[in-house]
Amino acid sequence: MDAPPELSPHTRELAAEAPAGATAGAPTGVDAAVTLGLFAAWLLHDLEELATVPRWTRTRVPELRRRFPQVPERLWRSMAGMQRREFGLAMAGVGLVVASAAAEGRRTGGRSAYYQSVLNGFGLHGLVHLAQAAAVRGYTPGSATSPLLVVPFTLWARGRLRRAGTLRPTRPRDAAISLAIAGAVAAGAHTAARRVLGTRRG
Repeated sequence: MDAPPELSPHTRELAAEAPAGATAGAPTGVDAAVTLGLFAAWLLHDLEELATVPRWTRTRVPELRRRFPQVPERLWRSMAGMQRREFGLAMAGVGLVVASAAAEGRRTGGRSAYYQSVLNGFGLHGLVHLAQAAAVRGYTPGSATSPLLVVPFTLWARGRLRRAGTLRPTRPRDAAISLAIAGAVAAGAHTAARRVLGTRRG
């Protein structure tokens, strides 16, 4: 039997850079719908919130304040005083984070831990919206697109990542961290928006 031909230096270099376990024809990533689609899904979801938050807070917060006296008054005041301009500015801040995560996901074929963490946080925050709607026994901003878009998109994207072999293991601790980061990003964006608008008013 003839000896196998010696690989050229360039071929050896390419083989060394290939992911472990990769074979010819094996999927090496996911398409743009999975990665950049995260930003599109987030945008549609937040547009729902932007359209409904001001009116919802005016009409529902007084009733909810009476129903849930255990909720800190500071939170009710913050919700009641939220204007569309503040929400829009905070939305832009969160959008920068989601856009950067989607772009990094696209660049890495979905392998990015940053992208996958933001994806998980997006889906989990949709479940929070559903829990909020169940708690108040009615509509809350964001609860319409959560079951129709947020949760289905997250499950679909994770399924595509799993089939591509790029989905990172998600332990309960990882899920909790993703949700905590999502909450921190949203809270930070609203704080920054209030400061910016307060400076302008001053």
